[in-house]
Amino acid sequence: MSFFRKILIANRGEIAVRVIRACRELGIKTVAVYSDVEKDSLHIKLADEAICIGPAPSIQSYLNIPAIISAAEITDAEAIHPGYGFLAENPHFEEACITSGITFIGPSTENIRLGGDKAKARRTMKQKGVPVVPGSDGTVHDEKEVRKIIKKIGIPVIIKASAGGGGKGMRIVYDEKEIENAFHMAQREAMAAFGKGDLYVEKYITEMRHIEVQILADNRGNVVHLGERDCSVQRRHQKLIEESPYSFSTPRFRKKIGDLAVKAARAMKYRNAGTIEFIVDNNGNIYFMEINTRVQVEHPVTEMITGVDIVKEQIKLAAGEELSYKQQDIKLTGHSIECRINAEDPEKFIPCPGKIISFIPPGGPGVRVDTVAYSGWVVPSHYDSLIAKVITCGKTRDEAITRMRRALGEFIIEGINTTIPFYLKILDNPDFLAGNFNTHFLEKFNNNKK
Repeated sequence: MSFFRKILIANRGEIAVRVIRACRELGIKTVAVYSDVEKDSLHIKLADEAICIGPAPSIQSYLNIPAIISAAEITDAEAIHPGYGFLAENPHFEEACITSGITFIGPSTENIRLGGDKAKARRTMKQKGVPVVPGSDGTVHDEKEVRKIIKKIGIPVIIKASAGGGGKGMRIVYDEKEIENAFHMAQREAMAAFGKGDLYVEKYITEMRHIEVQILADNRGNVVHLGERDCSVQRRHQKLIEESPYSFSTPRFRKKIGDLAVKAARAMKYRNAGTIEFIVDNNGNIYFMEINTRVQVEHPVTEMITGVDIVKEQIKLAAGEELSYKQQDIKLTGHSIECRINAEDPEKFIPCPGKIISFIPPGGPGVRVDTVAYSGWVVPSHYDSLIAKVITCGKTRDEAITRMRRALGEFIIEGINTTIPFYLKILDNPDFLAGNFNTHFLEKFNNNKK
C-alpha cells in the first residue's frame, strides 16, 4: 500500500504532534512549521524536518499561505495536513496546494466552500431532505426580513453569521424590540471575525443537545459514520467536554442520526474526514446545524470507542485509497470522554501563558493524553490556550467519568494556571453525572455556585 513519502503539517500544538505520530506509524517523513517563538515546541522536536515560517503573529506565520507552500516545496513534501483551525477550512489554501502540485489532506475545495457558507449548507440540506431548524431559506439582508421570518416561526430566534464559527457573529432575539440591535451587532461581529457580514436566521431551540457525527468518505462515493459525540457542555458556544456515545443514545437513535449524517455527506459529495453537526431537542427531533470540513479537536473520543485512527484514515483517503471499512464493520465499544485542558484561570477563563515548571501527565488503564506541553516549555501568548486533551474510556459512562476524575487528579502542571480544577467540579455535579444537561448546562452550573 503506497502513501506519501513526506507530509508537511501546517499547524502547531497538540494536533501537529498528533499528525506527526500518525505519519510515523505509516512510515511517512514529516515536516513541521513554526513561528519564531516556538522553536522549542514539541512538534518541532518530533518531526523529521522543521522550517520557521515567520514571526509570532498568526497572519505572518501559520496563516501565511505563501510561506507554508514554499516550505513544502523546499522540503519536497508531497502533501500538507492542515490540522484544525488556522488554514484547515480555507478554500484558498487548498487551491494554492493544488496549483503547486501538493495534495491537501482534507475534503475538496467545494466541500470547504459549502461548509464555510452555513446559510447555503442549510439550504442544500433542506433541498436534499435532511431536516433543518425552521428559519430563513438563505441569508437575510436587513432587520425587516428578520421580522418577516419571526412572524412565521415565532420568538425566540438566533441570528447567525453565515461564515461563522467559534460562537462569533451570533445573537439571540427574545423580544422583537431587540431585532435591530441584535442584527447590527451580529453583522459587525461577523465582519470583524470573518470579513463577511452575511447573516441567516433560525428558530432558537432553548433546550437542546449538540450532537455531532463523525464521517469518513472516499473518492468513490463510499461513506461511513463512526457514531455520535455529545458536545453539549459549552461555554459561549465553545466546546469544553465531549463524549461518545450520547448518554441517552439507543440503537434506533444512532441509526437515525447516522443515516442523516451519511445522507448529508452524500448530498454534498463529501470526501475525506468530516463532521456533521446536529441539534437534538427535548422531543428527540434531529435538525442539521452545520458541517465541519476538517478533523476536530474531539476526534479522540471516537477513536477510543471505535478503534479507528481517524488521522491515518485522512491520509489514506487523501492518497486515493478506498475506504477500508463498511458500515457494519464499525462497532462502538464502551464510553469515552474528553476534557480540554487550557492554560487559563479556572474561574475567569483568562489565558495564562508562561513557563511550565513541572509537567507530569496521568496514565493507567483507559487514559490517553494528547499534548504539546512538557516541563520547561513556555506556553506562548499568541495562540489558542489549549495545551492538552485528556481522554478516558471505560466499559460504561460511569467508569469513563471515574477514570477522568482520577486522571485529572494525577495531572501535575506547575508554573501556570489551568482549567483542571474547573473540570473536577463538573465531574462531581449530579446533573452531569446523570447525563441531565444541555447546551445551557454551564449557565446553570455557574449560577448554582453563586
